[in-house]
Amino acid sequence: MNSNLCNRCGSCVGLSDGAIVFEDKTGKYVPVQKRKINDDLADKLWQSCSGKEFNFPVYSKKIFRETPGFHRYTGAFQKIYIGYCTDEAIRRNSASGGIISSVLIWLLENKWIDGAVVLKMSETEPWMNEPFIATSKEEILISAQSKYTISSVNEILPEILRFKGNLAYVGLPGQVQSIRKLQEINDPSVINIKYIFGPFYGNTLHFSSVISFLRSYKIRDYHQVARLYFRYGEWPGYMRAEMKDGKIIQLPKFHANYLIPFHILKNSLLCTDLSNEFTDISGGDAWAPIYEERGKGFSMVISRSKTGQEIIDNMKSEGLLTLNEIELDQAIEMHSHGYDLKKRGTFIRMRFRQWLGKDNPDYGYSITGFSFTRYLMEFFIGALFLLLGTAPARFIVEKIPPAFIGNIFEKVRTFWKKSTHNIKRNQLT
Repeated sequence: MNSNLCNRCGSCVGLSDGAIVFEDKTGKYVPVQKRKINDDLADKLWQSCSGKEFNFPVYSKKIFRETPGFHRYTGAFQKIYIGYCTDEAIRRNSASGGIISSVLIWLLENKWIDGAVVLKMSETEPWMNEPFIATSKEEILISAQSKYTISSVNEILPEILRFKGNLAYVGLPGQVQSIRKLQEINDPSVINIKYIFGPFYGNTLHFSSVISFLRSYKIRDYHQVARLYFRYGEWPGYMRAEMKDGKIIQLPKFHANYLIPFHILKNSLLCTDLSNEFTDISGGDAWAPIYEERGKGFSMVISRSKTGQEIIDNMKSEGLLTLNEIELDQAIEMHSHGYDLKKRGTFIRMRFRQWLGKDNPDYGYSITGFSFTRYLMEFFIGALFLLLGTAPARFIVEKIPPAFIGNIFEKVRTFWKKSTHNIKRNQLT
């Protein structure tokens, strides 16, 4: 754990029959071995771990042999779209365009699947997220919207193994990569998974982000939370906490992003996969002024496998999705900030870690040839994250009204994006 390679995907916990558990989920959220495991199980756990290694080129060739398009930033793709689902209720209930929720509902209603592995906020501990198998439209809608705190979806592998029927699976890149590794060794825990989907991925936050958010509003006990949202309401939404006493606190999503440098899971900065490259279909917010100004939520959608494209084609023909195909360069430009962060920035951070003698994940490829100014920019970002992640910095920020610090953060973010525009986009495409 000292090397921060664990991405908390949950596979080791799900496969170990209680020998490994996550402890302190509201704290460090780390897997802890509770009893001895035999060599066969140890080998399987090692093979399923996506935190230490996942060979992008090898798995891309195995999974997407018949996929025509490829770029080292986007991964394999059939087509790339901008659009949204036509059901306004689903669209409003989702983080962006409601594509993944709509796809899951269509698969379920057309009997392609019998359930979907998704993430929801816990009913007994509503401040925490938990994976479950949704078997109805209503349950899929409960799982809609992003959850930005640490999740370990693959803890649910025993339930997947026992499930009778076909499943769709929704996960973050590290979770998806572990599922792909288990499929490669034909592990029985993933035989029921027929389709894999996932959102684009920027970062994950420790639960301390929720504690800090509440403290900023003078709420000291997170057990008083009745419901917690990270993207409440119409796009882009609000971070919102509804308390048991009826009090409601909320902050615009973009303003709540001030929590990121103070509470980011450091492993997030070692992930090179922005657009969830090993899914059948992935999707995320369409970051462009033309779409952001309209509100409601638009998604960039990437179909990768032949099956994923078949699903999209069927749904488009039925009028369930409004999608306009875009070119690769448009897609990279639209998410240039994210691709720079996850592809170029990650390999620079890994270079820094190598100089410090720390371990790095092995992705089977690397990207090099960055300018001195890009290295300098990454050094500055790293130093800032290191400083703001300290206890004194967190203590100070909790004394500042969230509306004020959120507004300042958004202005600084806008200034930073403009001032580093050329550095990030230099030779990006």
